[in-house]
Amino acid sequence: MASEDSYSFREVEARWQALWADRNAFAVSEDTSRPKYYVLEMFPYPSGRIHMGHVRNYTLGDVVARFRRAQGYNVLHPMGWDAFGLPAENAAIERGVHPAVWTRKNVADMREQFRPMGLSIDWSREFATCDPEYYKHEQKMFLDFLKAGLAYRKESWVNWDPVDLCVLANEQVVDGKGWRSGAPVERRRLDQWFLRITRYAEDLLQGIEELERWPDKVRLMQTNWIGRSVGAQFRFAIEGREDGIDVFTTRPDTLFGASFCAISANHPLAEDLARTNPSVREFITECGRMGTSEADIESAEKKGFDTGLRVFHPFVEGVTLPVYIANFVLMDYGTGALFGCPAHDQRDMEFARKYGLPVKAVVAPKDQDAQAFAAALEASDEAYTGDGVAINSGFLDGLPVAEAKAAAIDRLRELGAGDGVVQYRLRDWGVSRQRYWGCPIPIVKCDCCGMVPVPEDQLPVELPEDVDFSVHGNPLEHHPTWKHTTCPECGKPALRETDTLDTFFESSWYFARFCSPHASDRAFDRTAVDYWLPVDQYVGGVEHAVLHLLYSRFFTRALRDCGYLGVAEPFDGLFTQGMICHETYEVETNGEEPATEAATTEGAATEGSSKWVYPEDVEQRPDGSLIRRTDGKPVIRGRSIKMSKSKNNTVDPNGILESHGADAARLFMLSDVPPERDMDWSAAGIDGASRYLGRLWRLASHPAFDLGAPGTPVPDTLSPAAEALRRQTHRTMAGVTADLEKFRFNSAVARIRELTNAIASLDPATPDGGVVARFALETAVRLFAPMIPHIAEEVWATLGHDTPLVFSPWPVWDEAYLQEETVQLAVQVNGKMRGTVGVPPGSDQDTALAAALALPTVQAQVGDKPLRKVILVPDRIINVIV
Repeated sequence: MASEDSYSFREVEARWQALWADRNAFAVSEDTSRPKYYVLEMFPYPSGRIHMGHVRNYTLGDVVARFRRAQGYNVLHPMGWDAFGLPAENAAIERGVHPAVWTRKNVADMREQFRPMGLSIDWSREFATCDPEYYKHEQKMFLDFLKAGLAYRKESWVNWDPVDLCVLANEQVVDGKGWRSGAPVERRRLDQWFLRITRYAEDLLQGIEELERWPDKVRLMQTNWIGRSVGAQFRFAIEGREDGIDVFTTRPDTLFGASFCAISANHPLAEDLARTNPSVREFITECGRMGTSEADIESAEKKGFDTGLRVFHPFVEGVTLPVYIANFVLMDYGTGALFGCPAHDQRDMEFARKYGLPVKAVVAPKDQDAQAFAAALEASDEAYTGDGVAINSGFLDGLPVAEAKAAAIDRLRELGAGDGVVQYRLRDWGVSRQRYWGCPIPIVKCDCCGMVPVPEDQLPVELPEDVDFSVHGNPLEHHPTWKHTTCPECGKPALRETDTLDTFFESSWYFARFCSPHASDRAFDRTAVDYWLPVDQYVGGVEHAVLHLLYSRFFTRALRDCGYLGVAEPFDGLFTQGMICHETYEVETNGEEPATEAATTEGAATEGSSKWVYPEDVEQRPDGSLIRRTDGKPVIRGRSIKMSKSKNNTVDPNGILESHGADAARLFMLSDVPPERDMDWSAAGIDGASRYLGRLWRLASHPAFDLGAPGTPVPDTLSPAAEALRRQTHRTMAGVTADLEKFRFNSAVARIRELTNAIASLDPATPDGGVVARFALETAVRLFAPMIPHIAEEVWATLGHDTPLVFSPWPVWDEAYLQEETVQLAVQVNGKMRGTVGVPPGSDQDTALAAALALPTVQAQVGDKPLRKVILVPDRIINVIV
């Protein structure tokens, strides 16, 4: 036990962690006699060091796991490692160490860093995605997807990261830059492997409606990313040519306002023209240098190249439109071509004004003079995008926009020029990556047989260990022997596919592997996966909303259709935690020491003249000013932002665990702010959490009452003070349970702290105070057990219990004690407030009146006057009329 005089968190936390491990407290298997609950945090990349984001993320998940276990659920709470990826490969290049060695050392280091947190993890299920016994199943999935038509190969334009030297999915391009390297992304054309996620576009979209326990912001982000659009697709006939240009539009009602046609720089027609026109080639090259994100394209100056071609208007005989190659048209959305209606699209308006193209109004508000509105609009630089009726549009005139769209589609259909269609913004997922440290794609390239799948009995196709990173590019491509093999079909010499799979492939099914991580002949034991899936509560960052989360939803459907499992949605509930933030600190350098990027905060030093300072290197003086500990230089305090190594505003979690303990760190993480919001880390906050744990320990080690023996029943009749504490204890049970159900962890902590304050405030002279104090204190630590499990176990044992809390059930309250013993009734005489009086809840008029008339302030007003009327609002107010 801890000393009676002080709470030794190091001793206590180590002892209870050892007991949980010795008793395999968190190891589980399928048990159909109990309800299951699968809790999972997004598994980490083994970078070698945990950070405060890890501490918060895994604390939140651990609270849920421990809470549900206490409620009687069979809880699965596993841990693994998202171990493939470019950082390991880059480390190999920079440090001269093999990626496998670097990764496995980091896994071991991070596992040891996680252990002091006291997480209720079933470590027997641990795996890393770089294990061949993991990725061999992934290779089998790829081959099954190939058979099902869900995997295919094609030449396509790709996002190329010139630093990481690999292809990026659209979702991995952030503001025109690689999501890891930060380098401006280029456009290249390569042969790539794709997964046909678009086959499930509508299913994925409809499924969002069923994800009731997902944050609305994530559901909206996925809805927008899938991007369902209803419109028309039609063909522009090209003057003087036999081919045409296919166009998709959501606004066929504005076709009469068209003034140009625009195609992507990657459109087949543009490429055809570039073969004979150097100016076209130059413009296409220029377009390839701009950012690839929609934000970049929208913000960039709109530029076009007039091809000299013209297309025939589908509705107006004899009218033709110029064809431009435009830098704002995306090849991977719609058909890579559009028509411009400047009057009703701001981007088209800017383009038309730049190149002197006509602006024709074809929609006007219903309540305005059409021709006057049109004249004003056509002279303006602002497009009108609102609702209204069609004008200057022939057979569409007078129709509301919605009806005009339908009528335009009907006419296109009649003319044989087009039809109504549904398009999606979602594109197929390119999974080829030109790197070493990833899952090899199990395909052999044969000159005679083409692309040949590797036979199942030859899986896994393992990565070679003897790779040379000094050669520029993909080491697998340059390996002298590994890529050389024989064709499984004809036996002739052939080459292995040297691309590896996007690491999101691994993270799109790992949650299912945890259900049966040691299955060897198949990815999942079907009984296990059917028992555990879907994940009941998933915890992780919102930054994965349209990457990992969308891919996982697609993957689960694909695995279902290939016979692997029986569910469509992987995660029934999702919680996205906020970021951990800290103030930034800078010192003026004046060129005397290596400068860092200047702060962006108000009052910070100019670029090149300041250096970021770590929080532990900052000291606050009595007057509130800050100095650097090492040399006393003044420190500039910046605003609190997300912890980042680049700003030196990080706090070492291991240092906090060593100096304050896991429970103090967990308590601060849970009590400061709601978990979905960003939280500011502060030394004062962690110190305050640590001091509270000391007070909680002293309530048990130095009780003000004789607490008696465990199991001593609380009498039915108690003194008023003791009865008040009993009622508060039952209300706390109910309130904390509701809070934990809804992730209101900060509210739950506040309720329990109120209860422990009430215990500490109970007058030692209170009759039967000891038995009620024991009941309240035992309840407090049982409620605290999911949040601060070590001290909760220690207090529970100190109070005389032999069975650890980890094996104890969740407390159950008595509904009878949830009602307030009295309610405060406002008392008025002739409508004027004269005081308040406590009455039993639900008191009738006679009871309430008797209590009101006993107030001296009421007696002074009423005296001997007869009562003309009494108005009672139960439990709220009574008004006496005299």
